[in-house]
Amino acid sequence: MTVVLKKPQKSARKPKGDGHLRRGEILEAAEKIFIAEGYSGATIRKIADAVGVSSTALYMHFRDKDQILMEISNDAIERLLALNTQIAAQPVDPVARVRLMLEAYMTFALDNPNTYQLVFCSTGEHISQDKISDLLSLGDRCFEKFSEPVHQIAAQGRLRSGSAVEAAEVLWAGCHGLVSLLITKPSRGWSSSEGLMKVMLDGLLHGLVSD
Repeated sequence: MTVVLKKPQKSARKPKGDGHLRRGEILEAAEKIFIAEGYSGATIRKIADAVGVSSTALYMHFRDKDQILMEISNDAIERLLALNTQIAAQPVDPVARVRLMLEAYMTFALDNPNTYQLVFCSTGEHISQDKISDLLSLGDRCFEKFSEPVHQIAAQGRLRSGSAVEAAEVLWAGCHGLVSLLITKPSRGWSSSEGLMKVMLDGLLHGLVSD
């Protein structure tokens, strides 16, 4: 599920132009270096070398590695918020809506393991408080959108245990735990991710929600 990363190789210098493509290359390279060497071990020089540009050229796109990390994080959470918003608009039972949202969340994690580790498995302590406030607000919006159908289930009197907030937190925590292990412990010899996701959702939803 995850990529075993070696020391980034220095790429050949690339021609000028294609700025929109270059920005995406920088973000992709930075993700890999952040995971391989940690945030403190990653430097603008290493990221620039991996992309094949000079540090000066990289600074034309990003002022520092904080901005790179914030853009990676914002993009990931915005994508999840868009998925939740799309699913929330579907005319289905709230239990089915919760399941679809959690399936989309876990699929996103497994399809984007480096991004997921960086955004959802790190402490965020290296990001200054003034910069992280907008990110936390976006994350709260994403969780609130996911929580809406859980509150609907609670309003119908179908929760077996706990409050709507507690149920939403447990549902998210269970799925987060599963995908985190699949990503960070790939040598464990897990069963298929599809099967594990189904069992996780069956267990959580049947345990928390009455028919």
